[in-house]
Amino acid sequence: MSLKRNIQELRERKIEVQKGGGDKAIEKQAAMGKLTARERILAILDENSFHEYDMFVSHLARDFNMEKKILHGDGVITGTGTIHGSPICIYAQDFTVAGGSLGLMHARKITKIMDHALKMRVPLIGINDSGGARIQEGVNSLAGYGEIFFRNTLASGVIPQLSVILGPCAGGAVYSPALTDFVFVVENISKMFITGPSVIKTVLGEEISMEELGGARVHCETAGNAHFYAKNEQECFDQIKKLIELIPRSNTEKAKRVETKEPRKEYNIEEIVPENARLPYDIKDVIRSIADDSEFFEIMELYAPNIVIGFGRLDGQTCGFVANQPKYLAGVLDCDSSDKAARFIRYCDSFNIPIITLEDMPGYLPGVDQEHMGVIRHGAKILYAYSEATVPKITVIIRKAYGGGYIAMNSRHLRADFVFAWPTAEIAVMGPEGAANIVFRKEIQEASNPEAMRKQKIEEYKEKFANPFVAAAQGYIDEVIEPTETRSMLLHALSVAENKSVSMPRKKHGIPPF
Repeated sequence: MSLKRNIQELRERKIEVQKGGGDKAIEKQAAMGKLTARERILAILDENSFHEYDMFVSHLARDFNMEKKILHGDGVITGTGTIHGSPICIYAQDFTVAGGSLGLMHARKITKIMDHALKMRVPLIGINDSGGARIQEGVNSLAGYGEIFFRNTLASGVIPQLSVILGPCAGGAVYSPALTDFVFVVENISKMFITGPSVIKTVLGEEISMEELGGARVHCETAGNAHFYAKNEQECFDQIKKLIELIPRSNTEKAKRVETKEPRKEYNIEEIVPENARLPYDIKDVIRSIADDSEFFEIMELYAPNIVIGFGRLDGQTCGFVANQPKYLAGVLDCDSSDKAARFIRYCDSFNIPIITLEDMPGYLPGVDQEHMGVIRHGAKILYAYSEATVPKITVIIRKAYGGGYIAMNSRHLRADFVFAWPTAEIAVMGPEGAANIVFRKEIQEASNPEAMRKQKIEEYKEKFANPFVAAAQGYIDEVIEPTETRSMLLHALSVAENKSVSMPRKKHGIPPF
């Protein structure tokens, strides 16, 4: 056979494989408002950068007449490419081929590209769109999932792992996204659940829709399993590109530094926080008033909104922001917000990203419900994460910093590198009103005008304890600063801490309060 004939045959085979499950299956995919696996990969990666591997891999199943079925690429596309010129490993399950079901060779293609990503120290993006385990392959399908889960764990904290849910992701399959760093979902397209609606109806007798059970909004707002919510696939792809631009390729590098830009003038830091400490404000405006070009890329925006996490840049370098949000529940810490912050802190620490904490909160959320949900255990996670982190850690106390919440939000006692406070900061065991009622109870009760005495004692307590100067006198605050000095102090602190080195006790690993 001549070389020309061989080349022609190769081209024909490639064209056949690239058709996936065929025209009808592709039309059905489009009718559901979904792009094909190949279209998704090409939309995410830089133009002409995709190189596909294992295109001609086929399943090995021989039961249930499977030997007669041709599954192009065994229902998954794998390869490498670039985003903003940076190398990426990627795979996308192809729902047009056997519903994207996972068999042994399908799993081997995925694990091969996972191994490649880990070896080459580059980010891994997995696009999930699958009906689940391929029933015809029995335990081999389950073995395939186990191999994927193991590699997710092995790569954790070494390379960024992004999961994109663009179709069903059910049963055991959901644990791979849960083991990765960031999960992206799209309205009306993404579905994640352990047990489907039909099983729930059979076992519990309850009617529930797919969207109510495991739709995109549920996982972003209620369950906290997803980090980014998009209205359509293109918006999702833009989020992925933005994230890749902000984070390093692996734990052996730092995020790419870009040219610094001053915050936009529309965010005046002196006008954001009300003088009345009881009034709420949007902490994201404070972040925008200090971040380069006032850009802030928020993570888990819809979940536990009483705390805000995300990435921004200072002097061109990526920083992780953790901030109490006075607009919601006065910015208190509770079970969900503690989990949300702790996980993000550990991510930043794993990938050499400095952590900036903006504090304004009255403590942990009280109540029977929180106690029964395990607020002690959940609240301890944020303490553990901050204590364990060795990247530069900087805190700015804006207003309230009460009780255990003061300690938890990256206090000096958890080895913050720099702690600054605005003159409006109130650092105390509890709020002045509650403290005065306890400390001066007898004097208030015996006064001829208890209410007037109470007000007097509240002011007395504020003057003595609820201000930043008492903590500053003990060395717990490095400097009391004017709000307009916040950005310059953060830039200074980051510059000083750039080559920070910390020695931790030798151990296999700690035991976080999971």
